Amino acid sequence: MKHIAALQSIVTPWSDGLEPTDAELGAIEQEMPLILAERDLLDAQIMTLDRTPTEVDEQRLRRARRRMLAARTALENRAAHRPSSGGAA
Repeated sequence: MKHIAALQSIVTPWSDGLEPTDAELGAIEQEMPLILAERDLLDAQIMTLDRTPTEVDEQRLRRARRRMLAARTALENRAAHRPSSGGAA
């Protein structure tokens, strides 16, 4: 059996810029409630794609929609109350 190996010592050069910065991780952490709420809404919608939604499905969809809207509102409110950096007065 022949072994295939790369002719170069490094095929893809490693860059320090591949890891997210602390600011990016912080932004993801702040958006996580919205991301999870959107995932739950999508999950509820997918469950009803191939069948007629039951009353329980409708409740689950409404609940997921409300959670997603509440998370989006909370995120927007945090962004609105955050002091803007730079800018002229």
